[in-house]
Amino acid sequence: MNARELRDLFLLDPSVVFLNHGSFGACPEPVFDTYQRWQRELERQPVLFLGRRADALLDEARAHLAAYLGTHAENLVFVANATVGGNTVARALKLKPGDEILTTDHEYGAMDKTWEFICGRTGAVYVRHRVPLPVTTHEAFVESFWSAVTPRTRVIFMSHITSPTALRFPIEAICRRAREAGILTIIDGAHAPGQIPLDLEAIGADFYTGNCHKWLCAPKGAAFLYARPEHHAASEPLVVSWGWSSEATFVQKHQWQGTRDIAAYLSIPAAIDFQVAHDWDAVRERCHELARQARRRMTEITGLEAISPDSRDWFMQLATMPIPACDGAALQRRLWEEHRIEIPFVNWNGGHYLRLSVQGYTTAEEVEALMSGCRGEPTCSPVNGGRRHSSAPTTARLFSWNSLSSGYRELLEGPAASRGITARIEPVVVAARFA
Repeated sequence: MNARELRDLFLLDPSVVFLNHGSFGACPEPVFDTYQRWQRELERQPVLFLGRRADALLDEARAHLAAYLGTHAENLVFVANATVGGNTVARALKLKPGDEILTTDHEYGAMDKTWEFICGRTGAVYVRHRVPLPVTTHEAFVESFWSAVTPRTRVIFMSHITSPTALRFPIEAICRRAREAGILTIIDGAHAPGQIPLDLEAIGADFYTGNCHKWLCAPKGAAFLYARPEHHAASEPLVVSWGWSSEATFVQKHQWQGTRDIAAYLSIPAAIDFQVAHDWDAVRERCHELARQARRRMTEITGLEAISPDSRDWFMQLATMPIPACDGAALQRRLWEEHRIEIPFVNWNGGHYLRLSVQGYTTAEEVEALMSGCRGEPTCSPVNGGRRHSSAPTTARLFSWNSLSSGYRELLEGPAASRGITARIEPVVVAARFA
């Protein structure tokens, strides 16, 4: 099934060029129908559904998810989103003054705030290790990061796939080394489920939280928290309710936190089955190839060096690309108002970036539409936050679609590739809140 056929299965507005799946995801209509069916069942007889059926239904959904994630159902609990999962773990830690939480400067802003809040209360220290761009090899990343470990390091908190830079960090090696050193690991996998294969037992993190509403395409409000068995007893829920007791299991403590709609959790198996039925391994590879070709072309256009090697070891369907600095607010407004293009622009560590999401429904023409939609903007000045090729110009350049590489042209699924469109690319920075 090609991208256009998949697009027909999603509820997205067909008039929108939707290149921001990464922020909040998008749900296929068959999965959303399942979600609404569960909601109707709940409302038909709320006491029967929540009072007598919910535990068994949640057990079944959790078992389905556990098999997908490579773990056991008793190691998983449902949460509303990865931020809730991260807060659940972080706020239960018994940190002392001077204890260090080691992380990177690529983390999601909401979790930076979580740790700053906790450190303010406990006297612990949140250490943000700088990971400069471009990254090179996983081995170099691990050695650089590990150089920041001290005798005071108690926790390592790290994204599996980062939000601002979309980099896939080598968490397996970090978790293995941390376990040898007796350091607790908490992995923020917000962007991982559905975008890359996961085997939580092989990863070896002490805690791992991930969203199902993003790349797995489940309804909003569907996520999970994983804990290794040795941490079950000490784990504490954010909300203490009827499930809690001194003898309660990990699942019991977290499952019941007051009345809530559990339909999103119960729809996760439908999301998994949807992707299996549509050969999502092949879909992911196609998406990665389009993201890879778009990333290469943007490097040619801007003269700015890519932030990572051109490899699925570092990125998959989410690709952050350096762009020159110019009036981002104006361009973003025009892209939306005139071209109906939805895409985030990132201001990170003084550099300016465009974060492209390529999901199964994304066509190469839509990537082309983004570039064509940038025509006519004022010339941009070079960005200061990234390295420039020695031969790169100091302004954005005109380019012709006739000059596209053959690999990229093959990805264009319509006549646009042969139209000889000439476009001025004027990428920008827009300070925006995104996930």
